[in-house]
Amino acid sequence: MSETTATLLTTLNRKPDRGSHDRATIAAILDEAVHCHVAYAVDGQAHCIPMVFARVDDTVFIHGSAGNRSLLALRDGAAACITVSLLDGLVLARSAFRTSVNYRSVMVFGKAVEVTDAREKQDAMHAIVESVVPGRWDDVRPPSDQELRMIRVLRFSLNESSAKLREGLPADDEADFSRDCWAGVIPLRRAAEAPIDDIRLPPGVRAPRYVTAYARPFASVGGEEL
Repeated sequence: MSETTATLLTTLNRKPDRGSHDRATIAAILDEAVHCHVAYAVDGQAHCIPMVFARVDDTVFIHGSAGNRSLLALRDGAAACITVSLLDGLVLARSAFRTSVNYRSVMVFGKAVEVTDAREKQDAMHAIVESVVPGRWDDVRPPSDQELRMIRVLRFSLNESSAKLREGLPADDEADFSRDCWAGVIPLRRAAEAPIDDIRLPPGVRAPRYVTAYARPFASVGGEEL
């Protein structure tokens, strides 16, 4: 299926032309993001927590301490909304009303399913580490059996999800085009700075290419896929 199913929660009422249920679009936005926000409510109290995550096919994985109250609430059936947003530019219009931003976003609705199998938890941790820094898993020590027991992993389906995007120039009113006021877009981008060595690195250990050439979205650098 090339699109997710539109539901009451994922059907856009405001600016529906900016919405998309295209799975490839949703996947691309999720894959570029480093972290998400997970919102849920328990006993009438709303909560929203930032978390790193990974997308694998039509599934999103999150993880944390086995005793984390948020993860316990989600495991126990709290309905969740996972959001990701990428800010691409500041849209400076000729009027305050039309001032906006260019962005790409995804919302995922659903309930969590806990991953309890040790191998599946290991695979989920692999996916999360590789989502943050591709190539990193092969260099680090994988979680021990004890560490896996200390981790709670939850997965969410992307079946009920949608994307919303804005791009382009300001949408000024015709009467404002003659104003003596600059208008346009200030593009924004996410860029990694030079890596900082840990003070206890053994002599001769240098940052690998996936660190020194880190960039999102990931691209081929010098013929090597990052």
